[in-house]
Amino acid sequence: MSKETQILHHIKMNPFISQQELSSKVGLSRPAVANYIANLTKRGVIKGRGYVLREESSIVCIGGANTDRKARANQKVLLYSSNPVKITEACGGVARNFAENISRLGLSTSLMTCVGDDKEGSWILQETKTQGVDVSQVWVLPTERTGTFTTLLDINGESIVSMADMNIYEKITTSMFEEKWSYIVSSKAVFLDANIPKECISYLIKRCSDESIPIYIDPVSPAKARNLPFRLDGVELLIANRNEAEVLADIKIDSINDFPTACEKIRQRGVQKVVITFGDQGIYYFSSEESGHLPSFKTDVIDVIGAGDAFAACAIYGIMNEDSLFTACQLGLAGAALTLQTEKSISPFLKPEKIHEIVKEFS
Repeated sequence: MSKETQILHHIKMNPFISQQELSSKVGLSRPAVANYIANLTKRGVIKGRGYVLREESSIVCIGGANTDRKARANQKVLLYSSNPVKITEACGGVARNFAENISRLGLSTSLMTCVGDDKEGSWILQETKTQGVDVSQVWVLPTERTGTFTTLLDINGESIVSMADMNIYEKITTSMFEEKWSYIVSSKAVFLDANIPKECISYLIKRCSDESIPIYIDPVSPAKARNLPFRLDGVELLIANRNEAEVLADIKIDSINDFPTACEKIRQRGVQKVVITFGDQGIYYFSSEESGHLPSFKTDVIDVIGAGDAFAACAIYGIMNEDSLFTACQLGLAGAALTLQTEKSISPFLKPEKIHEIVKEFS
């Protein structure tokens, strides 16, 4: 057993053990013990005073948190005309939804985003905290408005048009992430959506790569996919829809037959694993070890909003549990199917045993 492992063992047994006690237990001088502890703290294995050890299962979710407003049409949508709708409001944002989904799957989760000092921001923080997500690292910006995402759904639950007011995220800077780096580095992995400024995305990808922290990315939209740097070295997994994949691969995707080429082009940018989602036609997964197409699980579609976030959370849950990419994607499809069955952006029935049960049912 290495000296570092011995030190960690004794700290786990007694988080308030003194350096002198550690010195006698592991057979090192007190200054040598101090050096080990300084390095462990710098790497984020130890967090702060009292030698609080990091949670090995934790994932930090960085990106958007906003209010989702859905306007569901009562009849066929007519453009350039008034449409009778029913409007509902829920907490949303790719990173926030991902955080809640993966928290429901039992992983300790924290959210790093920004909200305004307004009732919408307070509501998002309260609701997210209620779902077991740590919101202590969220920036509250007093002069900004919390982001909003508004979508018009047709009578089949398909999105006709969406509008995003996400200007608040432009206020995030790399120095803000530098200040929180000891918290980020203490996590087992990072989930990142492309809502934040491109210089922040580049900083996080490079820093995670340098310090061997797995990072999972959702480009959010074709426009925001352009915020990603060309080199994506160290990115463990990138999940994109067809339109986002076209931007990232710089090719036209007309059918599933084009997916292998698109995935290979994205992998050439440094990504380890690529998944392209294709709506009701399923997904295509690709890595150096395995690749293939998986059809969607058949289900009644009530509302499509949130299905992509559920897929990402359940697939990454599988990867963090060391499942194959194939199995992880099956779990992702199960989570998406559950979410499609509800008007809510996040299924209240999402839990590990449920998605495994759906996979077994369709296998």
